[in-house]
Amino acid sequence: MARLRALGAGPGWSCLDIGAGTGTVCRRLLGEAGVASVLAVDRDVRFLDARPAPGLRTLQADVTDPGFAPGSFKLVHARFVLMHLPGRDRLIGTLAELLAPGGVLVLSDAVDLTSERGPATPYTTAMRAMWQGLRVTIGTDVSSVPAYPHLLRGAGLDQVAAEIHVPPLVPGSAISRFWADTWQRSRQAMLSTGLIDDAGIDAAVRYLESDACAALSAGMLTAWGWKPGGTTG
Repeated sequence: MARLRALGAGPGWSCLDIGAGTGTVCRRLLGEAGVASVLAVDRDVRFLDARPAPGLRTLQADVTDPGFAPGSFKLVHARFVLMHLPGRDRLIGTLAELLAPGGVLVLSDAVDLTSERGPATPYTTAMRAMWQGLRVTIGTDVSSVPAYPHLLRGAGLDQVAAEIHVPPLVPGSAISRFWADTWQRSRQAMLSTGLIDDAGIDAAVRYLESDACAALSAGMLTAWGWKPGGTTG
């Protein structure tokens, strides 16, 4: 949310939130930034419709549908969406076309800087198995996320930039609990990769809660670019 505010999201802005989920970002845009309107798009809008809010509209749709064209917006936002979908080059181009002149496209997805290159630890072993399991089961692929700035520029956007947020992995932290919970939920998919066994997953969970933990968590890359014309910010 801080990045959206820093980019100028505020009164008068019409916004599109792709993969809106339960509507957390939508409601914060309306309540904290004071934007004029948010169109929340998801394949399942039940959670969105359960909590209506002034200025919030919902649309049940699939962003990968070639006919997806809900309008023109000052802000188009997608968080933890494209990493699960094929054809990202085309999708980023599609989302860029939904910007009004002077509008901004903001994409956030997971980025893992160390699992494939760092030293072998219980953590990196578990993360490699997790990403491979997610790739096989639901198509998740974070390998091209660092290329988002290049892809935004290729979609014709200007003033492209990016940042990465990586929370520290320390015992008892929210991110440590998140990864431990994720591994438990993904256990079967991780085991099916052959890269890890049950003992390895259990060892990784213990590692996160031990003083021996010395690892860099996966984080979130946020990239943005502005459509030429109009007024930015």
